[in-house]
Amino acid sequence: MLFQREGGLQVQVRSTIAALRQLALPSLEVELVDPNRQRIDGFDVIHVFSAINGNYRVVEMAHELGVPVVLSALVSPGWNKRSALRARIAERLTGRLTQWNVQTSYAQTKRALQLAQTVVALGEAEQKSLVEGFRVEPSRIRVLPNGIAGHFFRADASSFRRHTGLDGPFVLMVGAISPYKNQQGLVRALERLDLPVVLIGQAQRQHQGYLQQLLKSPKVMWLGQLEHHDQLLASAYAAASVLALPSQGEVYPLSVLEALAAGTPVVMTDESALSLADSGFALKQLRWNDTQALCEAIQSFLTRPPPRAQVRLLVQAFTWRRVALSIADCYQDLHKLSKREAGDAV
Repeated sequence: MLFQREGGLQVQVRSTIAALRQLALPSLEVELVDPNRQRIDGFDVIHVFSAINGNYRVVEMAHELGVPVVLSALVSPGWNKRSALRARIAERLTGRLTQWNVQTSYAQTKRALQLAQTVVALGEAEQKSLVEGFRVEPSRIRVLPNGIAGHFFRADASSFRRHTGLDGPFVLMVGAISPYKNQQGLVRALERLDLPVVLIGQAQRQHQGYLQQLLKSPKVMWLGQLEHHDQLLASAYAAASVLALPSQGEVYPLSVLEALAAGTPVVMTDESALSLADSGFALKQLRWNDTQALCEAIQSFLTRPPPRAQVRLLVQAFTWRRVALSIADCYQDLHKLSKREAGDAV
């Protein structure tokens, strides 16, 4: 079901594959596995994206067949010792009540993380969640951020201005239209400001009513879903005064990285694994439901916008080539270790 929707995970998978192929390393061949047509043991290393949504079965099968696994965990930064303790209690109660015929999602996620030889965290916050929430050994964790496509660094506001007719300042929000993403909270926060809000993203059927509520505000403009490679998306980032992302939680949001690459400051939820050193001048993280703080943070960026060139410097190292080289090293190291262990077993 992965590609039946579009979002950050789909972009991450496609961009990782494309970046690895562009390296053109003679010792590395990369392809997207079709589990309905291909056997896992036909590959030297399997890279699984996301430890949830039943992916533990893929990791289990690879483990059974002796194929090493790199697992990009993508776990919520909200996991800590306390929440993990509650989850383990629920796991034991569920097991006893059902004679161990039912598993919790925590148990399945933990299983995937335990069996993967290498676990990738997108930042230090996610790494901490893996250690405290799922007891993953730090020695098995590699911290590798997402990459940013080069065209976001070169984005120009003119095409967006022509397309929409918006000449003045506005706030942009990019992401699925849903209560979890909290577009309504953003609109409420800006009620007393004469400031347009531009929304980019898809609303699923169950959230169509939520979208219609948003569109009742004369300040809201919805552009629908834009493809990741669409130049209009990059232009929207460059044209925006501020990117807002007051959702209930984010792992490592690509929209934030892309906005910063375009030179646009960001106000976002503090329930996130994203952490950038010395970024306070352009990146403010706050409680997702604090509408007053959201309004004040946006106003501060409108009043004193940071220099766009300086904003871009925050993420200049996040090129897909650099990320892909680190991922390729990860694959090679794991493959060599697997071959060495197989030789020792013989």
